[in-house]
Amino acid sequence: MAGKYILDHDGRAVAEPDILKWGEWFRTSERHLAEDQIGEVCISTVFLGLDHQFGDGPPLLWETMNFGGEHDQYQERYSTREEALAGHQAALDLVRGNPEVVDDQS
Repeated sequence: MAGKYILDHDGRAVAEPDILKWGEWFRTSERHLAEDQIGEVCISTVFLGLDHQFGDGPPLLWETMNFGGEHDQYQERYSTREEALAGHQAALDLVRGNPEVVDDQS
């Protein structure tokens, strides 16, 4: 099973080995970091709570996704809150027509 994580009081991801504690936290906690609406497009960045890194590397715990518009289902995942905030901004720029900002992150 993928590593389970919760957010501490400062918004930092910490491993939670107890499945019951993790489940209760996941059920009751606010996991949205950012959400914006630009016309018909919703840009959402959330804490996933499970490591989505399939292979080597740091855990991928945050996800930005676009819903609607030309870039519907655009998705990126991140290891830190700071990366997720920057990725959310990059997704906003992409929707606004500034895709070079997203390209610069590669």
